[in-house]
Amino acid sequence: MALKQRRHVLPPTPPTCAVGECMALLGGAWTPNVIWHLSGGPRRFGELRRDMPPISPKMLSARLKDLETKGVVARIARPTSPPSVDYMLTPLGRELVPAIEAIVAVGHKLKAQAATMSRAAE
Repeated sequence: MALKQRRHVLPPTPPTCAVGECMALLGGAWTPNVIWHLSGGPRRFGELRRDMPPISPKMLSARLKDLETKGVVARIARPTSPPSVDYMLTPLGRELVPAIEAIVAVGHKLKAQAATMSRAAE
């Protein structure tokens, strides 16, 4: 006897799903890290590089340009000699910080759970 198919009780998905849109933004390599490090205030390129040692300069530059294009990061060129550029979160970028904090909190719980399970297996 075949099982009866259950129907979803969720509302229909809009043509461009808001969750998918946000996850597409946050899903890029290093994107959450860049947003996280900029949440503390404006940073220069070199400061971001020191904050995230494993990231290559090319990847950091690509992430910053991508986030600037999407309106998450603002690039401010200072007319100094030599020229200096600061990166900072826009209001839209600051709205992403609580979401990243929530993901971090769940990550800590998952790590603690995995550690507990591995100790129990020993």
